[in-house]
Amino acid sequence: MLIRKLYRTAWRYKSQFLSMIIMISIGVGIFLGFNMEWKSLEIDAMNFLEDTKYADFRLYEEGGFSKEDVRAIQDISGVEAATRYLSVNVAVKDAKKSVALNVSENYTVSTMLVMEGEAYDEDVDGIWLSDKFAIANDFSLGDTMTLTYAGAEITGEIIGLVKSGENMICVADANQLMPDYETFGFAYISPKKLEKTLGFAFYPQINVISHMEKSQLENAVKDALGRTILVTDKDVHTPYAGVMSEVEEGKTMGSILPVLFLAIGILTMVTTMHRIAANEKVQIGTLKALGFRDKKILLHYTSYGLVIGLLGTLLGVTLGYFVASLIVSPTGMMGTYLDLPDWSLTIPGFCIPVMAVTVGMLTLISYLSVKKMLKGTAADALRPYAPKAMKKSVLEKLPFWENLPFATKWNVRDILRHKSRSAMTLVGVVGCMLLLVGGLGMKDTMASFMVMLDEDISNYTTKINISDAADNEAVKELATQVNGDWLASTGISYEGNTISLEIYRKDNKKIRFLSEDNELMELGDEGVYLCLRLADTADIGDTIEFSPYGSEETYQVKVAGYVRSLMSECIIMTEKYADSVGMEYHIGAVYTDVTQDDIEDSDLISDKQDKDTIMDTYDTFMEIMNLMVIIFVVAAVVLGTVVLYNLGVMSYVERYRELATLKVLGYRDKHIGKLLISQNIWLTIIGVLIGLPAGVGVLYVLITSLVSEYELCLTLGVLTYSVSILLTFGVSLMVGFMVARKNQKIDMVEALKCAE
Repeated sequence: MLIRKLYRTAWRYKSQFLSMIIMISIGVGIFLGFNMEWKSLEIDAMNFLEDTKYADFRLYEEGGFSKEDVRAIQDISGVEAATRYLSVNVAVKDAKKSVALNVSENYTVSTMLVMEGEAYDEDVDGIWLSDKFAIANDFSLGDTMTLTYAGAEITGEIIGLVKSGENMICVADANQLMPDYETFGFAYISPKKLEKTLGFAFYPQINVISHMEKSQLENAVKDALGRTILVTDKDVHTPYAGVMSEVEEGKTMGSILPVLFLAIGILTMVTTMHRIAANEKVQIGTLKALGFRDKKILLHYTSYGLVIGLLGTLLGVTLGYFVASLIVSPTGMMGTYLDLPDWSLTIPGFCIPVMAVTVGMLTLISYLSVKKMLKGTAADALRPYAPKAMKKSVLEKLPFWENLPFATKWNVRDILRHKSRSAMTLVGVVGCMLLLVGGLGMKDTMASFMVMLDEDISNYTTKINISDAADNEAVKELATQVNGDWLASTGISYEGNTISLEIYRKDNKKIRFLSEDNELMELGDEGVYLCLRLADTADIGDTIEFSPYGSEETYQVKVAGYVRSLMSECIIMTEKYADSVGMEYHIGAVYTDVTQDDIEDSDLISDKQDKDTIMDTYDTFMEIMNLMVIIFVVAAVVLGTVVLYNLGVMSYVERYRELATLKVLGYRDKHIGKLLISQNIWLTIIGVLIGLPAGVGVLYVLITSLVSEYELCLTLGVLTYSVSILLTFGVSLMVGFMVARKNQKIDMVEALKCAE
């Protein structure tokens, strides 16, 4: 009997039951999906890096390392393995494409995973090519490929298609945000083939596997080699740093959106179950009168929350897998960023207890909601639920109260009488605004970042990457020939951290600079400029000091100002100031308006990049961003619709007799509908006023926590404000009209009958 009653009650309150199931399923689904995303990414990526012997540390020296150097590193206590390593961007002959050419002298560090073709053999004279690059450019096993590097040609047969931990995020340099396998990939050759082609061995890098602390290794390397060497750990290397950044972003997102949805779902459950229990008071009294014990009645109504929790959780698990697969899959958002061999989905261990606790809380809410209705005798329970008497509010005691229209008085009293329902309506509106402002604002911020990078800073057509062995004077002559500017970048130790020192020749303004206020600025020759992330380390006019790696020199320089460096954490100076303080440097890139085809290959050039090609990778990023914005907008609309409709129907049920009384007094359905809609509008206005600044605050948190590696400027366009406000009001009005239509079904006689 009670099971049949459960079905009938669920059907009677179907909109409330359905809305609660939807809210719980969305909350659980987003919670599970976002947490599965970062956990799966972490496990899949770490397994891949372990399989390919990913290095823990990288040592750099522009002049290259000798065999004695690597033997000295291998002899350090705590170093498990080390190899001389070369990773350099080289051009694909007769194509506007390039690859990162990798050579590992000791094939126990920084290896590759062969997906198709021959296993690695140092005696084989072939090329192992990125499988994604091969697919994008129609290369197959057995094809012959020619690479050009420093005037030399490296020709070989493609004997393997591979993936590599060192190139898990395959970008040409820090300026390229997303991989573009149509223009850039990676390849491996053996050390013997490298020496055979170049006539000598040149390894500017040593990769090390060790569990030592960075400071310990730095001291040990200095003792072993007798000089200071630039040592970087894997935390700053693009593949590892990139995937760890995605993991941290996933954790952050997993602690914001799911909490919002789950909290609103649980609060909705509290409010709704209380009202359902109040409306079922007569039914509870009838069951008591028929002889059902309190325990059995309590168990029956408690099962409502259990059923809602179980159904919502089961649907949420399905939704969670769907959300996670949209992100973590070869064709998903991460598939365009990471090159992984395995995309398995994993549920974090803490998710199952959280879901169990959620179901338990929903069950407890049902239990507590009905428990107080069981107090007293059956006769007491058979009396209809009567709202508690209300005293005059402060507003009603004000002089102007009597002059207010009836509709205003009625709505104010209703809001104050049903505070929990009104508060939940506000929560729904604020949550809707948070998601809209956060999603659309992130898109505005990234679009602004793109404009600054493309139109304000990057004023060139082609970037010429210079080979490590090139002479500075020859490079300066090349820059003059192509009417370009150049950049020399090196690692330095500043305030105990490793950052980049960037030296520019800026005469032709191919690279421009932005101030804190995003205005174009001129770099002076009287000092250095700190990026905004370093602004708190020194004031303008202060003298700071730093030490370049690979040198025993310490330079003391004056701070001339601050600059917005969009991509890197750096200190910037001009060529003239660098010369004035005796700074040694090696030019790494030339920026020019001359197109690739008009620049002749030479032993100075490792490869060339079109700015448009680099910016195309940002378009790929924006496509992912647009998908995220769509998810935010859909989530906002669903949240607003479900919460407001549920509360609107609850309001309609609670005021059924009041609405019937208004109809008896001559109010038409249209007028009653306006009363209901106007209350929604009032609460929506308040929710929007709260939600706008709260949304901006959430956006700021997202920017500082998710993309802290970039110097983004929080940007919100007029369209974002307009769309957020209009969409929120649109949802509120739509729900208001849906609820208002129910007035036509009010049976005045039935509603006004008193309990016998």
